Amino acid sequence: MAIDAAEYRNVIGNFATGVTVVTTCVDGMMHGMTANAVTSVSLEPLLLLVCVARGARAHGELERAAHFGVSVLSAAQQDVSNTFASSGEPESGSLRGVAFRAGKTGAPLLEGSLACLECEIDGRLDGGDHTIVLGRVLDGEILSDEAPLLYFRGKYARTQD
Repeated sequence: MAIDAAEYRNVIGNFATGVTVVTTCVDGMMHGMTANAVTSVSLEPLLLLVCVARGARAHGELERAAHFGVSVLSAAQQDVSNTFASSGEPESGSLRGVAFRAGKTGAPLLEGSLACLECEIDGRLDGGDHTIVLGRVLDGEILSDEAPLLYFRGKYARTQD
C-alpha cells in the first residue's frame, strides 16, 4: 500500500496534538513559531524534541540559538497561535506584541500559557524536509489549569469536559 504526502497529512491529522509556541532570543533578537510537533523524548536525561521545517524562518533562528523556550498554549490563546503561525522577522524588545517574560536562559516565555519549558539545544537531526531539534530541559513550570489548545484534522479543537 502506497501513500502520498497529501494522504499522509490527512491520516496523521487524526492524531490530536497540543499547540505550542517555540521561542528563541539570539543577540537580543527574539523570534517565535507555532509548533505542534513537540514531543517528550526522555526522562533521563530530560529531553524533548521540536520538528522545524527547513524552509521556515524559525529554522535559521534555531540553528543560531543555544537555548529555546516552549510555551504550551491554552484554549484561550488561539489568536497567539495564529500570530506565530505566519512567518515574521526577529524583533528586539518585542515578540509580535505578545506579552512575555524572559526565562532563566533568556528565552522568551509567553504570558497566559498553560506551562512553559526552557531548553538547551542538545542536538540536531535530519528529519527529511524538517530538522529535529533536541532540547535538554533545564527548567519548566505549570502556570494554569485551563483547558489546552488542540489541533485536530487541520483545525483547532477543544477538549470536551
